[in-house]
Amino acid sequence: MNQNESPEDVSNVYFTTDLSAAGMMKLYQKVNQNISGKVGIKLHTGEKNGPNILPREWVQEFQAQVPNSAIVETNTLYHGDRFTTEGHRETLKVNGWTFCPVDIMDEPGEVAIPVKGGQHLKELHVGKNMLNYDSMIVLTHFKGHIMGGFGGSCKNIAIGCASGHLGKAEVHGFKLKDAEAQNWAAAAHNALFMELMADSAKAICDFFEGRICFINVLRRMSVDCDCVGVEAEEPKCRDIGILASTDVLAVDQASIDMVYQLPENELHDLKERIESNEGLHQLTSLEKLNVGNRKYQIIEL
Repeated sequence: MNQNESPEDVSNVYFTTDLSAAGMMKLYQKVNQNISGKVGIKLHTGEKNGPNILPREWVQEFQAQVPNSAIVETNTLYHGDRFTTEGHRETLKVNGWTFCPVDIMDEPGEVAIPVKGGQHLKELHVGKNMLNYDSMIVLTHFKGHIMGGFGGSCKNIAIGCASGHLGKAEVHGFKLKDAEAQNWAAAAHNALFMELMADSAKAICDFFEGRICFINVLRRMSVDCDCVGVEAEEPKCRDIGILASTDVLAVDQASIDMVYQLPENELHDLKERIESNEGLHQLTSLEKLNVGNRKYQIIEL
């Protein structure tokens, strides 16, 4: 926070170096003021045996302390372990997500929600069961991503709540028939992809009307997303800690800023992954849509 900025001009981002379930809960208690009713914990549960996904025991301990909660996910657009609901269920078992209900939100189908003032999208198809939740906790493993540059809270909801086929095709910017043909080159217009993700994230945030909070875990930050599974590159970045906010833009901006302070030998590969894919455009796109604030203050716990 600059000297000329008042506290009203910035968003609070809470930080701890305590990488544990207790650390996550400590931060959650600072950002959970609007979380009530039926709570979805939006988690990237990963492809089979992924080495970098959040530790199951952390999530189990955390989820047990959130009343009326379930992990929520959607099927994937690409043909992997979670492309179908049946395959997704098997992958959840392999990865140990068996300690609480896991709602594959698009299992019963999809429904369109509005994208108010979006740069490109007018509506977004999400998993139908998302409409059953009153609040959402976005619990994110912060890392690189082969198309998004990085995967933070924005990506976790923008891609992760979109329905497995139609909704994700919308966010990737191509027709479903192209997606089914695995025409991923059609989504290589990276700036456009970031803007579509921002549109999608805005729709999710608007749907929950403030009853949403964001926790980014900066641990085992490979250049690869957990969707890569066992093929993910070994992280070169040191573990940093956990960040939390009620502001999706602030928490992702703070995460980027912390990562960018790492020594060059640790940062180089992840920074190259982020910037070669125009990943930082996620942040400017969210700002353009007034989805959060890039100005923040760190409150360390």
